Amino acid sequence: MRIGLSASRCENRNLSHNLRQIESAMASSRGQVDLLCFGEAFLQGFDALTWNYSVDKDIALSLSSPTMSTLKDWTLRYGMSLATGYIERDNDTLYSSCAVLSGGRLVHNYRRVSPGWKESSRTDFHYREGADTGPFTLLGHQITLALCGDLWEYPHRFRTDHLLIWPVYVDFSLSEWNGGELDEYAAQAALASPHTLMVNSIDSASHGGAFHFHNGRTAARLPFDQEGILTVTLP
Repeated sequence: MRIGLSASRCENRNLSHNLRQIESAMASSRGQVDLLCFGEAFLQGFDALTWNYSVDKDIALSLSSPTMSTLKDWTLRYGMSLATGYIERDNDTLYSSCAVLSGGRLVHNYRRVSPGWKESSRTDFHYREGADTGPFTLLGHQITLALCGDLWEYPHRFRTDHLLIWPVYVDFSLSEWNGGELDEYAAQAALASPHTLMVNSIDSASHGGAFHFHNGRTAARLPFDQEGILTVTLP
């Protein structure tokens, strides 16, 4: 199984731009990857929400939205599976979620279980966390998803001998990343899985990046601030 981690530039509240980024990456990697992954909240941008529910409910996307239908169609057109972070609306509740689409259908929808995606002092009951951290199966492989702070707050809930995919949004400075933060992320990932794939979006604050962590060390990566796709092949 060939997994592509797309470190792509994302714009807050610019759904059309972010969709173009996804389709461009799918088109350029057709025939080269089986699953293409994007960062946390990539569809709308991590800082897209205003914490005013009357506004945010229209920024969020339901699983039955035309946008999700388009993404499902693209998995058929480009012959690959897709995992992307997004702000989800389910009735009157909002989540930071990651949808996994394959063969024109939804395979898995994961909702972040840690609260760090929202400004808790400004939010109400509409903004919630998920509960389920279990794995799913794709193309014969067992995969577990975690979003950003999940692995820092609850690493024990994600322990697996199989693959862990970790979409994040992290805006450390380059000096912080290179001064030890990257090593800390690799070590934290090892608390949950021997093989973790982490992908971070690029925007005006975040330097992005894509990483394969193996047993607490960085086995492969893309440079910061570089758009591209890191491909990792699993047996």
